[in-house]
Order: sequence, then C-alpha cells, then structure tokens
Amino acid sequence: MSAIYILIPIAVVLVGFAIWLFVWAVDNGQYDDLDSPAHSILFDDEDPQHKAGVAEADKNGDKDEPRA
Repeated sequence: MSAIYILIPIAVVLVGFAIWLFVWAVDNGQYDDLDSPAHSILFDDEDPQHKAGVAEADKNGDKDEPRA
C-alpha cells in the first residue's frame, strides 16, 4: 500500500511530461506536413557525385555500350 504513495506521483509526473512533450512538438511544427516525406522517396535527388561521374565519363568518351 505504501508503494502507491510513490507510484501515483511518479505516474502524474510522467503523464505531465508526455503532455508537455506533445504540446512542444505541435508548437514546433513536427506534425505540420506528414505527406511530403512520404512522397520525397519517389523522386531522385540531384547527387553531385553522380553528376561529376557522368561529366567525367562524357569527357573521356565512355559510352554506355557494353565492351566486347
């Protein structure tokens, strides 16, 4: 029975912290746009290393044709 005197205040503090954390996340815009990250995986990024490799291959005359 004496454990309840310790557990109830701990539970109240944890619930209060969870509510504060949720309010903080909403105020900072964490839940504003949930669709863009899901769609961003569908589009390729412009990778500078890939562009540099393609430019170097074009400069050296490398083609996409298989070599015999």
